[in-house]
Order: sequence, then structure tokens, then C-alpha cells
Amino acid sequence: MNNLLVLPLIIPIITAVILVFLREQIVLQRIISLITMIFISVISFLILNLVQTEGIIRLDFSGWLPPFGILFVADSFSMILVLTASIITSICLLYAFSTIGPRHEKMFFYPFVLFLIAGVNGSFLTGDIFNLFVCFEVMLLASYVLVALGGKKRQLRESLKYVLINVVASWMFLIALAFLYGTVKTLNMAHIAVRVAEAGQDPLLTTVAILLLMVFSLKAGLLLFFWLPGSYSVPPTVVQALFAALLTKVGIYALIRTFTLMFPLNQDVTHTIIGVMAGITIMAGCMGALAGRDIYTIATYNVIIGVGFILIGLAVGTETSITGAIYYLVHDMLAKALLFLLVGMVFYVSGESVVKKMNGLIQNYPVFGWIYFLVMLALAGIPPLSGFMGKVLIGQGAIESGSYILLALSFASSIIVLYSLLRIFLASFFGETTISFEDRKPIPKGAYVAFVLLALSIVYVGVGAESIAIYVKDAAKTLMNPSIYIDAILKG
Repeated sequence: MNNLLVLPLIIPIITAVILVFLREQIVLQRIISLITMIFISVISFLILNLVQTEGIIRLDFSGWLPPFGILFVADSFSMILVLTASIITSICLLYAFSTIGPRHEKMFFYPFVLFLIAGVNGSFLTGDIFNLFVCFEVMLLASYVLVALGGKKRQLRESLKYVLINVVASWMFLIALAFLYGTVKTLNMAHIAVRVAEAGQDPLLTTVAILLLMVFSLKAGLLLFFWLPGSYSVPPTVVQALFAALLTKVGIYALIRTFTLMFPLNQDVTHTIIGVMAGITIMAGCMGALAGRDIYTIATYNVIIGVGFILIGLAVGTETSITGAIYYLVHDMLAKALLFLLVGMVFYVSGESVVKKMNGLIQNYPVFGWIYFLVMLALAGIPPLSGFMGKVLIGQGAIESGSYILLALSFASSIIVLYSLLRIFLASFFGETTISFEDRKPIPKGAYVAFVLLALSIVYVGVGAESIAIYVKDAAKTLMNPSIYIDAILKG
């Protein structure tokens, strides 16, 4: 059964290579890519449940035992994210079938989406920090193509900035790995944790930890997010949704894994820095969302606010706050995907992106309008939707640790998120419509299916929070007790 661990990485890569040779067979590309992602979702769910019965699972490639070989590790935290990412990608493909267009589909859209999800899943599953770098690069190479897909002038300008920033981040990552390996003589994450504990996280290791913090913060959009608004607003809508749901979350995963497993000792330094960065990120994101005049700007700054909010859970560092961060991470992936799909559809049906130039859409698209209202409430943390549980637990953890400034910032941000998205709702959906019923553009059925599936997922994560609690609590327990992870990898 351990061999199942490689499937979320290898199956999308193999399928993507096959699809390259089916460039002109668009319908076949759609069918194969969707079946692939549904299959990966099912496999991920099976592995997640297997972890609950058998504990943490590892796969040692070529029979080399840790810490000498390459390995994949499945614990509840990684598998929750692999499952969520695979489900979101499946739903986004349904949206793409009716909106992306043959021109983009013939430009290898589906192969690069599968390469993207392969890199994302590999990042979540690897137990070796160098292979985390490799999977990051697979994900980023696919995203370089997707951000420029279509070849418009603005896309090329933003994609150049996006590529340069990530090349610098990758260079810094390699430097950090070189210093880390030179100090602890291993790249296995569990073994690094043991060696760091033995050395006591001396000043050199703390410096390496801060360098990794800078790298992962750049990729997550924590404080160093100057590249994000432009890069996330220029690709096709479905690519925007995938980026908002997946890319920053890989950086967040790396931060949480690094500072709960490998560098958990000097928290007075590392967690304080993360807390300060998260607080500034929330404030900057709120200012951007308030100042934004078009729907894309408001949506992208809401991504930044979400990053800061999740990492407050890590900065607080209690089991309650970590549990809340995991809940909110799953919610944010689902809700941000839906938000960007909806925002893209608003632009499609109205032809405008400036908030004040749109009105009355709900008269022609009532279901569409109320689904937007639903995701707005979820992102603001209104019960019983998906964002509520994570916000409450992060707040509870902040109270337990006495982090009242972070508590105030996190809950003030909820009001700003609600206000910024309510601006779009009131200005775009209400009022006298300028588009007659006869002249309206029909919303494709595939898009409606994607909206409904994501909306149902948001409701389920909120209303059915108790049904996923077993997975989230196990993930938080493993993160807060690194010995569980270390023993599963190195024991015997």
C-alpha cells in the first residue's frame, strides 16, 4: 500500500507527457485530464484514511532507508492538502472546459495544469528538503507557462517579474540548503530535526532557519508579496483560481513544516518574526483591498490577507491555533478558488473590471449572484460556513498565548474582507441593470457546475467540520509533537 504515495506525483506527470502528443484532440485531452484528477482525488482520500488506521506512512525509493535515501511521507497534514488540491484542480478543469477556449487548449494548457498539480502534490509529500526544492521547481516551471498563456503584452511583463522573483528565491533556497547540509550533514527532514535538537539550534542554524523563512515567505506571499497582485491578475480566469488556491499554500505548508519539525527550538526568534510579518501582511493586504478599484485587485489582496491570517496560527504556536490554521488553510484554498472563478465570470458577463462601472448583474444571473454572496460570507468567517471554525480556533489560540495584538489584527481583517467583497456585491450585482435580459451573455453550464461544487464544499467544510475533525486534529497533533513524525521515519 505504501506504493500509493507516489501516484499523486507520477500519474499527473505521465498523463501530461501523453497529452502533449494529443494537442489537436481537445475533447480527448479534457476527458483524460479530468479522469486523472478524479483518480488522484480518490487515491488521496484512501491514503488519508489509511494514515488514520496505520499511522504515518513512508515510501523509501530504491530501498534506501532513511536518512540516506529519497522518500515520500504521508501524514494527515500533507494528505489533507493533497486531497484538497486535487479536488480543486478537478473542479477548475470543469470550469476550463467551457471557458478557456480552443486557442489556449492547443497551447498545452492541460499538460501544464497537470505538471503544476504534480509539483504541488510532490511538495506536500516529500520527506527530503532537497526534493522539496525540486518539486517547487516543477510547480514553478508549469506556473511560468500558465501565467504567460495567451501571450498578451501585460501577461508577458508580469510573467517576467514573476520568473525573476522566483529565480532569486530558488537561488536563496539553494544557498540555505548548502549551509544546512554543511552543518547537519543530512537533507532528510526528520533527520535534520534530530541533528538540530542535538546541536541546540546554534546561531548558524538559526540564521539558516531565517533564510528559509525568507525563501518560503517570498513564495507564500508573506510580507514579500509585491509580485503577487500583478502575477495573479493577468492569466486566464481558471489559472488565476488555481494560483490563488495552490501556489501560496505550498509556501505556507513549507513554513509550517519547517518551523514545527526542523527548527522548533528557538521560537522566541523565529515565531516572533513570523508573527510580525503576518501582522504587517494583514495590514498591507487590508489597505490594498480597501484601496482597490477593480475586482481583480480586491481579490488578489484578499489572498494576501488570507496568507497573513493562516500564519498567525503558526506564530501563536499552540495546538489550538495550529488546528485552526489547518481548518482555515483548507477553507482558504476552496474559497479563493471560487472567488477568482466568480470574479472572472463577472468580467466575462459585464465586460468591465472596475467596480463602479458594473451594476444589476443579479437581475440576469440570480444564482451566480447568491453564490458570490455565499463565498463572501465564508471568507468573512460568518458561521456556519467554512471560514468560521478556523477563525475561532486561531483566535482562541491567540487568547491562550496572550497574543492580543495578533488577535485584534486577525479579527479586524475579517471586517475589511467583508467590506471589500461587499463593495463588489453591492456595486456589481445590485442596482438598475444596464444589460437587458435579451442581450445578456449566458454563463456556461460547466462554469455553473464548478461554482455549485465549490460552494457545496465550502458549506460542507463549515457545517460538517466535525466530520473532518479527526483528520485535522491528527494533523495538528503530529505538527505539535515532532517526535511522532521523527519516530515514524527513523525508527528501525
